[in-house]
Amino acid sequence: MTEQLQKQPSARVPIHLISGFLGSGKTTLLNRVIDYYKAADVKVAVIMNELGDVNLDGQFVDDDVPMAEMLGGCICCTIRGDLGLELKMLIEEHQPDVVLIESTGAANPMEIIDAVTEAALYIRVELQTIATVVDGPELLSRSRRGGRTYRLMQDQIRCATDLIMNKADKLGPDELIEVQQLIRELNSYAPLTITVRCMVELNMFDPSPGRQAGTDARQLHESHVCGANCSQEGHHHPHDEQTTDMGISHSHVMALTYYFDGPVNSYDFESLISRLPDDVYRAKGIVTFSDTNSRFLFQYAYRELEFTRITPQGKVNDVAVFIGEHFAKDALVQDLVRLHEGTGSTGIAP
Repeated sequence: MTEQLQKQPSARVPIHLISGFLGSGKTTLLNRVIDYYKAADVKVAVIMNELGDVNLDGQFVDDDVPMAEMLGGCICCTIRGDLGLELKMLIEEHQPDVVLIESTGAANPMEIIDAVTEAALYIRVELQTIATVVDGPELLSRSRRGGRTYRLMQDQIRCATDLIMNKADKLGPDELIEVQQLIRELNSYAPLTITVRCMVELNMFDPSPGRQAGTDARQLHESHVCGANCSQEGHHHPHDEQTTDMGISHSHVMALTYYFDGPVNSYDFESLISRLPDDVYRAKGIVTFSDTNSRFLFQYAYRELEFTRITPQGKVNDVAVFIGEHFAKDALVQDLVRLHEGTGSTGIAP
């Protein structure tokens, strides 16, 4: 087992999403990760999604692992609204150290990311990893005839923070190179591992440095994503070195979650949202405005911002979640801190 996978109390529960097309090897990877956590005495819980009414893959998961089954639909569309509730109930009942989500092979990861972040409104979670298992022979075959399924596989690759090209033993040398080129054209940022039966180093699922109990509520937590020049050996990139002269880059961000510990000014908040770059596809959350003394649910999509005044009956976090790709996270972090501290100035480049 790589380094130390320590069981630490945390105010935020890490979420790892396992994505990939049907038959790519997701359940094989899921069980390897479960065994990995068990060996490190880390309590893991699982959410499994199946389009059908029976969870056949769930039969391969050990009985002592808490599991929620979401059947009869896809969590990125027909039963998407249930995911946040399932996460909340699973975490409150079993108090796991980490949660794994295995999506159905027909799911679009960007929509799942959107659904996962909704849970941040109700319980402190952070999406850390989007591991996409790519069926190498299937991707090659689909690329030569195109179609809707190929477009879905492309989206699953684009959204990944870690890529696992599986079934390498079923490809010839030239085909193996062609598949890797296809993958890299879609996602040149995420670490790529070539495997047979998902035999891969599992340190991509390790807790990221600095994510410990007692972290300041204003500190931003992001998916652990390596830059284009990342070396997969050891896979250690301390996040506190991002701004040093070493040039470490973590710019391929899928979801950023920021918890507020107090009200913010409504005008400054709207100004910040209006300056978000085009690469931020969605934003949502709940905020309390200091100048109106009211709480609002906000939704941002396609450059449109909507507010809904709410009066929550239970505990609901003040939180902002941003979903996108390749956006300037450092500038967004700085603006969120300035907003929270009441300085009001925003400097995000449109």
